[in-house]
Amino acid sequence: MTPYAEVIGDPISQSKSPAIHGFWIEKLGLDASYRAKHVEPAGLADYLAQRRSDEAWRGCNVTMPHKQAIMEHLDRLEPLARKVGAVNTVVRAKDGKLVGRNTDVAGFLEPLAGQLSGSHYFRMARVLGTGGAARAIVAGLAKEGFTIVLAGRDPEKAAQLLAELDSGGQHHVAPLEHFAERTDFGFDDREGCCDLVINASPLGMRGQPPLTFDWSHAPPGSIAYDIVTDPIDTDFLKNARAAGFETIDGLSMLIGQAAAAFTHFFGNEPPRKFDAELRERLAA
Repeated sequence: MTPYAEVIGDPISQSKSPAIHGFWIEKLGLDASYRAKHVEPAGLADYLAQRRSDEAWRGCNVTMPHKQAIMEHLDRLEPLARKVGAVNTVVRAKDGKLVGRNTDVAGFLEPLAGQLSGSHYFRMARVLGTGGAARAIVAGLAKEGFTIVLAGRDPEKAAQLLAELDSGGQHHVAPLEHFAERTDFGFDDREGCCDLVINASPLGMRGQPPLTFDWSHAPPGSIAYDIVTDPIDTDFLKNARAAGFETIDGLSMLIGQAAAAFTHFFGNEPPRKFDAELRERLAA
């Protein structure tokens, strides 16, 4: 009985999770497998019911559009997943119960560890998007002391999200189109500050509408971070580099969140010393 885990979503063919987990399984020589499973929203409950009775199934990663909908079908939620209000990892516990976890927060923060290890006079993040991934990102940024400007098509939804995740924070909302037009706002030199601009939406993903962001809205020294992984080098990141900003691509978060999930599924730490080789394989 070979243990296995999966990633579920709709669509799912674009997922890089099987390649990531398969790479680590290969490097560790584990007798295990990881695969993608297309699950439509109407079939989510049936999928979990079937997997409950499969003793080889260790759990699944969860991608769009199931990160919030899956919560009502689980037996328990870890505290962070409950706070975020989104689950990206389901694990079968020793008692057979299905436990919802969120490894997106840790995965998102991982490539920022160097910047966040120091102290700053002020931390601000402009976050574009209000979906399940944005919830994890907002929760992580709030924990790290950021003031957040959350932009979405519906500012009321953005305000509600901020109230749910960090009601005591001095955060702001803006319509997404606000950042599409050039601004002549006079930023200071931002010395001692940490500024992020994050695409937490699917905009710019292959098959999705483009994300329009004018980089005049980014303070000097900002870091551009796009969670989209297909393509890896998005127009958002290309335009940021052209404007002189440092960039972080979606593979960084994807690999980071996968590492935490891998340990839950297979009981082994993934061999992160091969990250450079893994990135090359994913970019091929």
